[in-house]
Formats: sequence, C-alpha cells, structure tokens
Amino acid sequence: MSLSRWSAFDLPDLRGHTAMVTGANSGIGRMAALALARAGATVTLAVRGTTKGKTAAAGMSGDVTVRHLDLADLASVRSFAGAIEGPINLLVDNAGVMATPEQRTVDGFEMQIGTNHLGHFALTNLLLPRITDRVVVVWSVAHRNGRIDLEDLNWQHRPYKAWDAYSQSKLANLLFVLELQRRLTEAGSTVRAVAAHPGFAATNLAGRTASPISNFFMAVANRLVAQSDTMGALPTLYAATADIPGGTYIGPDAFGHLRGHPAVDTPASQALDTKAARRLWELSEQLTGVVWPLSPHTST
Repeated sequence: MSLSRWSAFDLPDLRGHTAMVTGANSGIGRMAALALARAGATVTLAVRGTTKGKTAAAGMSGDVTVRHLDLADLASVRSFAGAIEGPINLLVDNAGVMATPEQRTVDGFEMQIGTNHLGHFALTNLLLPRITDRVVVVWSVAHRNGRIDLEDLNWQHRPYKAWDAYSQSKLANLLFVLELQRRLTEAGSTVRAVAAHPGFAATNLAGRTASPISNFFMAVANRLVAQSDTMGALPTLYAATADIPGGTYIGPDAFGHLRGHPAVDTPASQALDTKAARRLWELSEQLTGVVWPLSPHTST
C-alpha cells in the first residue's frame, strides 16, 4: 500500500520525545538519527565505536548523546541498559552485521544471530519498562531465504554458510517483532512493535561480507542499483513516527520493495509463524538470561 511518497519532511514535531538508535554512527542508523534529531527529538546514538559515533553526532543538530553499546557482548548490553534513566519514547533496533566470516560473540553465539537478534532481544527486554511508544526493528528482504534452526541456532553442528546465517538472523528479527507484539497486547501495554526494512540502500554494510566476490558485486550494485542511505532510512522513520498499529511491516514501495518511498509491506510466510516465534523467544531467553519484563495488564 503506497503512502503517497512520504518523506522526512513529513516527520511530526518531536520536541519532548526521546529516541535511541543502535548502530547510528553510519548508514541507515545515522540518517534516521539525524532526521529524528532535526525534528526535535532527544536522540541517543547507541554505538560500538564511540569515536565514529561522536563524529556522526557532530554532524547532527539538536540534543544528541553518544553511548557505547556492543551488541555482541551481553555484559555491554546490560551495562548500557542499566545506565539509562528516564522514559524512552522510541527504540530503533537498527545495528547489524551481514554475511560475515564465521566468528563468535563474547558469549559464544554465532556473530550474526548474536548481534542482529540476541543482542537486540536482550536490549529491548531490558529497556522495555522504560519504553513508552514503540520499538522499531530493522529487517531485510534476505529473510525470505531464511530458515530458523532452533536445534542449532548458533551454527555449532552445521557447516557455516555466511549468507544463510545472515538470512536466519533477519528472519529472527521478524519473528521477534511478531512475538513481542503478541506479548505487549497480552500485557495490556500500549507500546507497539513494528518493523522496517530499507530495501537496497548504499551503505558500508554491503562491503563487509565473508566473500571478496560478494563485496565486489555489491559495490557495483551500490553504484548502479541501490538508493541512497537517506532514502533507505525513510521506512525506519515512518515506522518510528506514523500512527500505525503494532505488528505493521514497512518497506520501500518500488522495484520489488528494493527502492522508493515507505509502504506497508508483507513478509514471507515463515516470518508469520506464531509457533516458531514463541519457540525462538523461549530459546532467546535461555541463551541471554533476559526474560519478559512486563506483568499481565501492564500499562506502559
């Protein structure tokens, strides 16, 4: 469904609002944070590299703070969340890695599922009692090739395949949104969980895969096909501020949802599997030690 070429000029006045964006020192996260700050929000850049984060913040107007957060380290996630005071209107789970060589997080998770899903799972649940409006999770069309292996989520028994691991992690993002919204509704919370994907946007994420060949072809595609990171941030900004129901999926409206302005999108059927979403949630609680923080009929 087209949203009539919605752009950052359509952002509402966000003065008095607080927003937190992970991975906001470059790419989609940086452009989303810049636009939110320009609209008046108090924005926290939650980044692993604070030097780059401060450089990004220096180019933004308004009230912008940089805080260290390493999603590949649960101790860092807990420390970050424990230091936050006051309400958070908006949390954008944006940071991620793509098709990396096989490696492990500090806690022993496969890097992509550990960073893209488990780190954000822990962060969101730890911050949820402070969140007043919504959580936006950034997804990818790569989820359509994804399959969740709940018996081997961390690739300990399968031969590692970088792109399959990435697709699994992005499918996990969508299953997380599905179950998060179900739990929020059940708890009587007014907080909304929504999802946004940037389409094919030209960011530095595409040049850091495990394959030099993939890096080359993606660099070429970045020049010839991809839209700008400014355009790629629009679905996130729309999902973050528009009056849409929880559980809505937003993406670009053109070229097979790879380019264009924000539109309501529909993910692949495996992303709407409620049973898999619940099982993934339970496994994520076991792996991270972070559990659902809200009581039934909570009002937040």
